[in-house]
Amino acid sequence: MYNLKKLTFTGEHKLDLLTQPCKIKTGKTKEADQASINANLEEMAKLQDKLYADKTEGLIILLQGMDAAGKDGLISHVMSGVNPQGVDVYSFKEPSAEELAHDYLWRIARRLPERGKIAIFNRSYYEDVLVVKVHELYKHQGLPARCLDEIFEKRYEQIRNFEKYLWENGFRIIKLFLHLSKEEQRDRLLERIDDKAKNWKFSLSDVKEREYWDDYQTAYQDAVNATSAPHAPWYVIPADKKPTARLIASEIILRTLEEINPDYPKLSDELKQEIAACEEQLRKQ
Repeated sequence: MYNLKKLTFTGEHKLDLLTQPCKIKTGKTKEADQASINANLEEMAKLQDKLYADKTEGLIILLQGMDAAGKDGLISHVMSGVNPQGVDVYSFKEPSAEELAHDYLWRIARRLPERGKIAIFNRSYYEDVLVVKVHELYKHQGLPARCLDEIFEKRYEQIRNFEKYLWENGFRIIKLFLHLSKEEQRDRLLERIDDKAKNWKFSLSDVKEREYWDDYQTAYQDAVNATSAPHAPWYVIPADKKPTARLIASEIILRTLEEINPDYPKLSDELKQEIAACEEQLRKQ
C-alpha cells in the first residue's frame, strides 16, 4: 500500500498542491486493489458495530474536493458494508436563507453525530473558506463591517477551535481532500455529457467553476495548511483513479477505527443473571 504518511498533514509540514500527486500506483492489480477494499470493508463493519454499541466516541468523515472528484462514489463504495443504522450522510450544498441568517457553523452543529455513530459530510463548513473565499460571497451575506476584516484568518482559527472542541468531547474527524487534476475533471465532465444516463449529474455551473480552478487550488491549499492538526489531520488523496482513491480512503477510515478500538459494553453480573433467566424462560415456552 502507498505510504499514507505522504498523504497526511498534521501541521508539521505544509501542503504544496503543485507537487502533490493526483495519481499514484498501489503496486497491485485492479483486482488485488478491489480485494483489499473488500477486506477493509469487512473489518470496518466489525469495528463500526462495536462503535455503535460502545457509544463512547463519535466519528465524522468529511469529504472535500472539486466537482467530479468522486465524493458521491467514494461514499457509496467505501461505506457500503457498514450498518446504515449507525451512519448518517449529509450533503451541504448552497446554504438556505435560514442557514445564512445564522453563523456558518450552525447548520453543521445540527448534524453532528451522537457518540457511537458515524456522520459523513459531503462538503462541509470548509465551503465557507473555499467557495465563499473564491467568489467573495461574504460581502453579500449581511455580516456587520467589523466581521469582514481578515475574515478568513478568523475563520481558520474558528475552525481549529471547533475541531479541537469536538476532539475534546469525544469526536474524531477524518478530513479527506480528493485531489483531482484539471485534465481528469474535464474528462469526467465530458463523460457526464456523452453518457445519457449520467446527464442528470451534469451542471452548467461545473464548467463555469473551472474558470476559477487556480483560485480554488490556492483556497484548498490555504485551508489545509491553516487547519491541519494532530487531532484533526487532513488526508490529501490522489483522486484521478477512483479505485485507488477508494482504497486509500478505506485504509484511512479503518486505521482510525482501529485507533478508537471500540468494544462491546461489559455486562454486569446482575444483568448476566437476568439474561440467563430470560433464556431459561424462553426455552421452556
